[in-house]
Amino acid sequence: MAINVNRLNTVFLPDPKRVIARFFFPGPESRVKKIIEKVINIDDDEAKLTFNQALRNFSDRHRNISKVFSKHFNHVRHFVNDLGYNPDEIPEFKRLLIGAFFTNEYSIESAAFFNPSMVEDPDQSNLLEGQKRIIVSFRATGEGHISSIVFRGGIVKPNGSIDFYESSRLVDEAEIIRNHQYSKSNFLANLGEMNVTKKTIIDVVMDKLPDFFDYNQMNEAVKKAKEEVKLTPTNSNVLDAVHWLASANHDITFSLDTAISDRVIFPISASESNGIEDARFVKFFNDDGRIVYYATYTAYNGYTILPKLIETTDFYHFKISPLHGDKAQNKGMALFPRKINGKYAMISRIDGINNYIGFSNDINIWQEAQLLQEPLYPWECIQIGNSGSPIETERGWLLITHGVGTMRQYSLGAILLDLDDPTKIIGRLKEPLLSPNSKEREGYVPNVVYSCGSIIHNEKLIVPYAMSDTASSFMWVDMKELFDKMTSTENNHSPNKAAANILVVEDDLIFRKLIKENLLKKNYNVTLASDGVEALMKISNSKFDVILSDINMPNFDGFQLINYMNEKKIHIPVIFMTSYTDEAFELRGLELGVIEYIKKPINFELLNLKLEKTLKNKENPA
Repeated sequence: MAINVNRLNTVFLPDPKRVIARFFFPGPESRVKKIIEKVINIDDDEAKLTFNQALRNFSDRHRNISKVFSKHFNHVRHFVNDLGYNPDEIPEFKRLLIGAFFTNEYSIESAAFFNPSMVEDPDQSNLLEGQKRIIVSFRATGEGHISSIVFRGGIVKPNGSIDFYESSRLVDEAEIIRNHQYSKSNFLANLGEMNVTKKTIIDVVMDKLPDFFDYNQMNEAVKKAKEEVKLTPTNSNVLDAVHWLASANHDITFSLDTAISDRVIFPISASESNGIEDARFVKFFNDDGRIVYYATYTAYNGYTILPKLIETTDFYHFKISPLHGDKAQNKGMALFPRKINGKYAMISRIDGINNYIGFSNDINIWQEAQLLQEPLYPWECIQIGNSGSPIETERGWLLITHGVGTMRQYSLGAILLDLDDPTKIIGRLKEPLLSPNSKEREGYVPNVVYSCGSIIHNEKLIVPYAMSDTASSFMWVDMKELFDKMTSTENNHSPNKAAANILVVEDDLIFRKLIKENLLKKNYNVTLASDGVEALMKISNSKFDVILSDINMPNFDGFQLINYMNEKKIHIPVIFMTSYTDEAFELRGLELGVIEYIKKPINFELLNLKLEKTLKNKENPA
């Protein structure tokens, strides 16, 4: 039986009225210079009249349009110098008019408004009891299918409904600051990860740079390289990719008088001409208690992809940097909201088919990952992926997934990961959490529901989701019902379903690994300890259903371990494993409360039977 899904009436549709003023470069340079010269030579009265008309037509459509014109004039200022004019001697109204000729409007949301991600707003002040202020990011697509990141703010009520703040038509791009220093060796390695490998062209640029360089130095080196090499399509793509990577590290900042819906993160240059892929935002808790918001996304320029990381604490100031490493070179990466065992953790889909989990000491570098989840059910048979960052709950890490089935229909699913070891799946939905209904299946890409991040509020999982890559809506489900479905017996046949948590205490490394391999085949969660002291540390941090323990161990042996557990009233069934044949040892263990005793070398069939018996007795005590 499917889960009861509560769809909200709120729907965000594409809005052609939301426009930004972008720098317009008609090119080639000869044409640009002719335009500038024409404006300079226009009669002053006519120039003033033309400029005032531009102000009347566009001042109510953009915040401080004169500032935009001034900025765009500065983009072509060097051409004014090339023409033999002193820019500072040109009247201000003509400078602004020149800027107006190199400005155009771009409708950022006219084509699609989809793939949302929801997080808690950093500001939770002045709310009524049971309310939560949230920020939702969307992938907005406009003319030419260029995608950007836009935001909406609102308040979630206790009943799961959401009141969104009204958005104005005024939209602001951020001010971009580039101040990053690059290492030449690291830069070359990053190009290799992007599969930009034409050495003859790359060397023309790199030979012009010191071992450490900044964006401006790289910008000049690329300009000179374009004058020296034959600009074939391939060579141009390589040079654009080099320049793009240098642009990847930057800060952007928005004016403090802009509402959340007024801010747009737009592709920073023409080299991101295909736009910004789905951002997955997550509220991240550092070990020192500091909170930061991260988002991963993928930029694409038609030639190569570049995975990126966004960092912010207030949604006014953003730091953007590239993600590196073999395991970061694909779409759909989602960070865990805190470190796991001292490392950053991330869900990704490296091969485009399965879900993987990776760990790293550096949030920007990802070199290791292991298979987490494969398609299992018909509705996800083609491929699976994540639909946002895992959410921490008392029951485990809740990961919303997506699956692709017949007719390329996308549905949302869910899995539950072990809190201490999220490489282990302890629950999984057999049926989709959400599939497109008749109102949601029509659109730019039919039969798709998709999400990039959800939250839990008032025992409800609240999921923003895209409808057929065109518009977005919201729904919620009851957490208890979701957990009951994920861990019900009907899903026990899943190969990823864990039966119980077993602690293995054994000082012999090889034997410890053999036991673990056997238990993993039976789908148990397995934790290892090398002696009684380490076992007590594990017991204090995690819950275990059974302990398998050797007797003769250094530091703290099996008898000392069970004595300590008895003193502290720690009630976990213990099975002793030992090579001792003396019945006195077995008798002593049984007197202390050991429930089973198995001799080495271990007969794993016998061990498995004793484990099953122990677990059954634990669930159904006499």
